[in-house]
Amino acid sequence: MAKEKLKPGTVLDGFRVEELMHAGGMAFLWKVTRESDGADFLMKTPVLYEGEDPAVIVGFEMEQMIMPRLSGPHVPGFIANGDFARQPYIVMERLGGDSLFPKLKELPMAPADVAGLGAKIADAAESLHRQRVVHLDIKPSNVMFRTTGEAVLIDYGLSRHLDLPDLMAEEFRLPYGSAPYMAPEQVLGIRHDPRSDLFAIGVLMYFFATGQRPFGDPQHLRGLKKRVWWDPVPPRAIKPGIPEWLQEIIMRCLEVRSSQRHATAAQLAHDLRNPDQMPLTARAQRIKRSGFFATLKRKGELLESLIDRPPMSTAGLADAPIVAVAIDQDTAPPELQQSMRETVARIVRRSAQSRVACLNVIKLSRIALDSSVDEHGENKHINRIVALKDWARPLELPDGQVTFHVLEAVDVADALLDYAQSNNVDHIVMGARQNSVMRKLLGSVAGKVASEAPCTVTVVRQRESS
Repeated sequence: MAKEKLKPGTVLDGFRVEELMHAGGMAFLWKVTRESDGADFLMKTPVLYEGEDPAVIVGFEMEQMIMPRLSGPHVPGFIANGDFARQPYIVMERLGGDSLFPKLKELPMAPADVAGLGAKIADAAESLHRQRVVHLDIKPSNVMFRTTGEAVLIDYGLSRHLDLPDLMAEEFRLPYGSAPYMAPEQVLGIRHDPRSDLFAIGVLMYFFATGQRPFGDPQHLRGLKKRVWWDPVPPRAIKPGIPEWLQEIIMRCLEVRSSQRHATAAQLAHDLRNPDQMPLTARAQRIKRSGFFATLKRKGELLESLIDRPPMSTAGLADAPIVAVAIDQDTAPPELQQSMRETVARIVRRSAQSRVACLNVIKLSRIALDSSVDEHGENKHINRIVALKDWARPLELPDGQVTFHVLEAVDVADALLDYAQSNNVDHIVMGARQNSVMRKLLGSVAGKVASEAPCTVTVVRQRESS
């Protein structure tokens, strides 16, 4: 299961690698040409070094799921995906314009230029939201421009597609995002509100108008949570030349309650293009942040009450259960794995809208440092994802109905129980260990899960041969 070592001259699925364009913390970008017609494209591959954060792999999976579903001038055109079994990659349109990142050297910018950029980015966000995607990582390096002028949002590793499973939320408890641009609800783990992107656009406009980030660049969760009760210094207190209408728009984007921001990105873009038609509120005249007692009162409130969560309907939940399947391919014999597949197939037939989550746990040492690669130098996380996909393939489930998760934990049973609790799993299917000395000494993982799980547990045993 050796992975392709990319370098100039490598040919992969009909794409010839020409040169490395960018080496980032989470991905490489390569210029590639298609051998059939010589067309130029961009190939993105994940960084898979020893000790790499598993979120890199999960985020790349999300991007592979989301990008083929997107269209329009505000997203890179999708060309092809590469399977994790050989070499994970995404081939996309190579945009001719620049990113917003180089403009950081020009800060602060004129108010009219800030409004123009903000309106174009809001247009892109609106297009994305209409396709049921929340970007959740809008920042200067993730905004590009076509030669025709349209803003293009790139990098969907942290995004949420409202019709797809949210793998990032399911596998990780801490919020992921770029600290200066994260909305308060993101910090609290809420990932489905399109108005989170409006907050990020507000941060970006504040930064471009004043040369300062409204909340700095906190490196810890405690620092991130401050934005739930601290409001920023008003832009006009930093740059008095900023017009009141621009401060009104920026401060509205940065409201803690998402319901107090613009209702849509389209409305934000309209205000930025028509400031003379926009009524001003007290936001426009403020020159100081909230005082000590106002901040203390806000901090004293329940954090969840500050966030406006869309009401969730419970209709149909019983017809759409989440079925988690714990798969141990290292020790479970093929006969037991087949019996587990048959059990899952029966459950799925009873509930057409069910969701199957295939789980595998990498057991960590309590003392020693664990390596993320095996004895062959292959990434353990990726190899297990590939193995899970192979296990599920005979079920012939459509995309979106089955997902794959590799967890890491010292205690396998605890990892499965935590996943079930955190993701509202309705049914766990797992195989029983064969009789062994270790099982008698240490107890059964299946036994612990069955006794402590907050849902139905089916333990499948291997059929005895007659």
